[in-house]
Amino acid sequence: MAKARQLLVLRHAKSSWDDAKLADFDRPLSSRGLKTAPLMGRELSRRGWLPDLALVSAALRTRDTWRLVAAELPRNVPAEFTDALYEAAAEDVLAVVRKVSAASLLLLGHNPGLEEFARRLASSRSDAQALRKLEEKFPTAALARFVLDGDWADLGFGGARLTHCIRPKELS
Repeated sequence: MAKARQLLVLRHAKSSWDDAKLADFDRPLSSRGLKTAPLMGRELSRRGWLPDLALVSAALRTRDTWRLVAAELPRNVPAEFTDALYEAAAEDVLAVVRKVSAASLLLLGHNPGLEEFARRLASSRSDAQALRKLEEKFPTAALARFVLDGDWADLGFGGARLTHCIRPKELS
């Protein structure tokens, strides 16, 4: 029998729109994003939700979010930076997850695809309050935690139980 798996879906922290000449891929974090990313890292650490692997969009704001989150974790977590998560649709995110072998995975990406992925992934056995929060809004630096039994390769939409949905404003 396959062991339980944990999936942490984290939206990048708030990015800056100050430089209109920058390509979307190259936008840095805003001052708010620089504060909320470490906050979410501390929350992951506090709850003991430590991934074995982080798959991070290669965009600057997601890489910077991961750097600040990872600095708050009690151990080094390997990270892979991938273009496959940049502007990815929900189906593309699912395809990325299906290739993973780590027992606990953190995905760090962008809306709207990441939020749609999380909403569609949630099974009917999900925590009702967490599901309501996810369906209401998945703002920057929000975190959705899922658990599932089975292999990533077999994961489909509706195939994981949403246990928590945490927004940075709830922690500050």
